[in-house]
Amino acid sequence: MNTHRSVNGKDIPAPMGPYSPATVFEGLVFVSGQGARDPKTGVLAGTDVETQTEQCLKNVEAILIAAGSSLQHVLRCGVFLIDIGEFSKMNDVYGRMFGDHRPARTTIQAAALPGPGLRVEIDCIAYIP
Repeated sequence: MNTHRSVNGKDIPAPMGPYSPATVFEGLVFVSGQGARDPKTGVLAGTDVETQTEQCLKNVEAILIAAGSSLQHVLRCGVFLIDIGEFSKMNDVYGRMFGDHRPARTTIQAAALPGPGLRVEIDCIAYIP
C-alpha cells in the first residue's frame, strides 16, 4: 500500500491555508510554494527580489531538511515572479543558493502572489537520499 505523510516542524514556515508545507510520497518530497516570510517572526524578508528569493529558498531548505532531504536533492523548481524583469536578480541569488547543483526549473510571471509585498514564490520536488 502506498502512503504519504505531511512534513511538519518547529523551524519551518506555517502554511497560510489548508495545506501542508510539504508532502512525502515514496521518497519524493513535494514542497508547497514558499514565500519570503521569516518563519520565526512572520515578517516579510525585505522588499527587493534578491532578499526575498534568498528567504524563499531558506524556507524551502528548512522544509526539505525536516523531510530528510536538502537543496542538493531538488529535482525541479517552480519560480513565480511578480515582475519577469527581475529574472536576472532572482537568478543570481538562486544560482548562489544552489551552487553547482542545477535542478530543472520553470519561471513565470504571475499576476499576483498571496501576500502584500511578495515578489517571488518558489516550490519544488526533491528526493530523500
